[in-house]
Amino acid sequence: MTDHRKPYRVLFVCMGNICRSPAAEIVFRKLVLDEGLDERIEIDSAGTIGYHAGNPPDSRMSATLESRGYEITGNSRKLIHRDLDDFDLILVADDDNLHDVHRLDAENKHRHKIKLITHFCVEKSASHVPDPYYGGPGGFEEVADLVVDASNGLLDFLRKNEL
Repeated sequence: MTDHRKPYRVLFVCMGNICRSPAAEIVFRKLVLDEGLDERIEIDSAGTIGYHAGNPPDSRMSATLESRGYEITGNSRKLIHRDLDDFDLILVADDDNLHDVHRLDAENKHRHKIKLITHFCVEKSASHVPDPYYGGPGGFEEVADLVVDASNGLLDFLRKNEL
């Protein structure tokens, strides 16, 4: 029997789309692939600014994820208005990103599907995923820990509610 439902689409968003949101995309994609759900869930990431458009993930974030067994893929892109229509769930890294995405959603049509990534954390307690860009290696480890936790919580949520 073939499942004709369209895939559930998840978009991760941070400011530049080189650290936090690609980390979340990479971690969640591996989890989805490992669970055999890659035909049911589509994953992407974007930034609220286009400064890094076309660039791969930050080398420090990449090194952190590679040390944990993740394959680094993707290039930065800027969030566009169409993303609000195209994705079923838009997960942002922090309150500034949340504000920027809400501003893009000027008609308030999509607020119900815009949430903080940390909303799905089950083991860690954090209000946001901090930007590690100007810090040391510990910040990248913290980001990885948070997105792994949130990815597990997100997959559990999707299994119970959407898949």
